[in-house]
Order: sequence, then structure tokens, then C-alpha cells
Amino acid sequence: MEDQAVQEQIKEIEYIASDELNVGLIERYLQELPDTLIRLGVRVLLALVVFFIGVQLIKLVRRILRKSFERRNVDVGVSRFLDSLVKTVLYMLLLFMIASSFGLDATSVVALVGSAGVAIGLAVQGSLSNFAGGVLILLLKPFKVGDYVRDAAGNEGTVEEVQLFYTRMITPDRHMVVVPNGDLANGNILNMSTLGDRRMNIKVGISYESDIRRAKEVLLKVLDEDPGVLQEEEKRVFVEELADSAVILCVRCYSSNENFWETRWRLMETIKYALDEAGIGIPFPQIDVHVRENGQKQG
Repeated sequence: MEDQAVQEQIKEIEYIASDELNVGLIERYLQELPDTLIRLGVRVLLALVVFFIGVQLIKLVRRILRKSFERRNVDVGVSRFLDSLVKTVLYMLLLFMIASSFGLDATSVVALVGSAGVAIGLAVQGSLSNFAGGVLILLLKPFKVGDYVRDAAGNEGTVEEVQLFYTRMITPDRHMVVVPNGDLANGNILNMSTLGDRRMNIKVGISYESDIRRAKEVLLKVLDEDPGVLQEEEKRVFVEELADSAVILCVRCYSSNENFWETRWRLMETIKYALDEAGIGIPFPQIDVHVRENGQKQG
């Protein structure tokens, strides 16, 4: 009994001591809390200052690089691609420096990034393929900024920018098309701006009653008088098809890439006026319907 009483007294003393210890820890924590908040606030403020200064330095470095590219006449697509790459790398370094200032161990971060590299690589295979495609495009140069191209999927337009992972094109109707670089590097690309000029084929249907020779003379005269047609290149008008309700003539000529669409639109209108003045009809599809009534056909 005496031993049990002694043990209970010991437990009571330990409980009181632990309670006093907890109270002391809480009081010390409350006393140190203002200093801790001040130190944390100073770190956050310094991090914001470092971030602001770093952003300005990154902008300065990018501006210097762009001017250097301009002086060296570097291709626009290459300069934009490198500018985007440098921007991404510098921002990653800036965020890494700020994280290190908060006590993040650099060695641990490197080890973590290394161990996660394989998993991340498997997760972003498509993005890595697009990045590699962008590098191949810049090295092999199947097209450049400003070229009018068409890819294997049928997307076509003027190349606006070659980025790290995607290429942006502006379609003739002013739509933005974003195409993965991997698809462009691995697929067929039709570049319509490489040779400086472009062939134009305009199909015109005339009635079977019209004189084909006269129609060809009228159309050739239109080509000779149009300022957008390259006169030194071949100009031809020939019968391409004997269709159901019309004789299809093909008007072939060449125009510069810059004036291609304007020339095509103008020729389409001028051809219509010229054929009307020459009395050559342009037929349209017609359907004859025969109705049987009282056992007799009526047309």
C-alpha cells in the first residue's frame, strides 16, 4: 500500500512538472512569435525585391539578346525560339534562388529533380517531341517566319512564330492556328513561299454552244492585261474537262506570293465581265423534271 501511494505521488509530481513545462513552452513561443513573424516578413519582402530585380534583369538580358540577333541578321524564327528558351531558363533559375533563400537545400532539390526526371519525361513525351521538333525546324529550316505553308493535316497559313513547342500560323481569314512542332517535323510540309512566285489555276465553265477558240482568246487577253500576272512566266488556257453541262477551261498563270490572292480575286471578277462582253455564256447546273400525267409524259 505504501508503495502504491508513493507511485501515485510521483505521477502527480510528474504531471504538475509537465504541465508547468508546457506552460513555459507556450509562454516562450508567444514571446518569440513577434520576432519570428518579423524575420519571416523580412524574408518575404527580400524575396519580392529579389524577384522584381530578377524580372528586370531578365528583361534586360532578353533585350540585349534580341538586339544582338538583329545586328547579326539572325532568322526571326531562330531569334524568337532562343528568346523563349532563355526566358524559361532564367525564370526557373530565379525561382530556384528565391526558394533557396527560404532554407531550401539546393542538393536536395537537385536530387529530387533528378529522380523525378524520368517520370516527368514519360509524362510529357508529347511535349518533348514538340520541343525536339522545334529544334529540327530551326536547324533544317523547311520554312521560316513569313512563309505561307500547308501541313499534312491541311492547316495552311502564314507562319507567325516558331515557339518552343508550337508553331503559330495566321490563316487567310485571320484565324490563329497553333500546330505542334512534332507534327510539323514528322509530316509533309508544303511551302508555297520558297520560290518567290506561285502558280494559279482558275477553272471556268462555258456552255457547249460557245466558241472555245473565242473564249480562249478572251481569257488570254485578260491575263495579258492584268498587272498582277507575271508576264515572263507561262500563261495558258486549255480545256480541262467536258462536264455534264459545261466545257471546263483552266486558266493558268503565275503571280508573286505577295500579290497572289489579290490577283486571283481580281482575275475572277475580270474574267466574268470579259466573258459577258464577248457573249460567252457561263452555264449553271439545270435539272429537267418530267411529270407523268394521264399515262403521257409531259416535259
